[in-house]
Amino acid sequence: MSRRLPDAAVGPLLVVPAVLLLGGVVAWPLASALWLSLHSLYTPTLEGPWVGLGNYAAVAGDGAFWHALARTLVWTAGSLSLQLLLGVGFALLLHREMRMRGLARGLVLFPYFVSTVVAVLVWRWLLNDLYGLVNQLLLASGLRDTPVDFLGVMPNAMLSAVAIGAWKFFPFVTIAVLARLQTIPDQLYDAARLDGAGAWDRFRDVTLPELGQVLGIVVLLRAIWDFKEFDLVFLLTGGGPVDSTRTLPLLVYQQAFGLNQMGLAAAHAVAMMLVMLVFAGLWSLAMRVRA
Repeated sequence: MSRRLPDAAVGPLLVVPAVLLLGGVVAWPLASALWLSLHSLYTPTLEGPWVGLGNYAAVAGDGAFWHALARTLVWTAGSLSLQLLLGVGFALLLHREMRMRGLARGLVLFPYFVSTVVAVLVWRWLLNDLYGLVNQLLLASGLRDTPVDFLGVMPNAMLSAVAIGAWKFFPFVTIAVLARLQTIPDQLYDAARLDGAGAWDRFRDVTLPELGQVLGIVVLLRAIWDFKEFDLVFLLTGGGPVDSTRTLPLLVYQQAFGLNQMGLAAAHAVAMMLVMLVFAGLWSLAMRVRA
């Protein structure tokens, strides 16, 4: 004779698979990183003595960490600002009635869907100082007498990385903003027109307030993703010239696999996570206060 589970027990049982999955993909890796950061481990063998908080003390006193943090903030702020500018601009444009609007909405997703490796290879070819198309156009137009070294000197390398990062990721902002634009009631714009509001006034007083919540979420997500971006910067500049574009993810990679100091690399990664949590907490608090 089968026994039926109490209704109160069904809910927790249904949640168990999700909890186990979350623990497997989040809690376990995080616990492993914390454990690694408390040891002085040699990467090939993952063996080494317990050092407690010694790695964190080394991180706090490491100038390379603070310099990499500053570069990461510059990269994140610059790329995110351009993503918001391009994303909102394209969303407003694609929201208007136009011919072949569906095709345009599809094409705007191209940078986001293309592989990062492919995108970087194309941009490295375009920006090459010997045969790159961008330099050829600059020379042919007379704007430059000599080629521009976009990736080999500062600040060109950081500016190029910021611009390419914005190009690669702005479609995410566009899609999120466009989805919200389509839900704004037309009556709000009609009322603003009756009050004599021009295009800029309607954007400032109607569109921006309506986009506030979605922009807050987009900024938080993109800031976190840009802060930990590794492959684009690594493939584009490798952290160079010298260490001028070496961000925190690149520093963690170099510590772990270049210097074979896995414990110290884990401490850098945990410190990086703490910085992201602080900024995410401050941003969430600011959005809560604003609301």
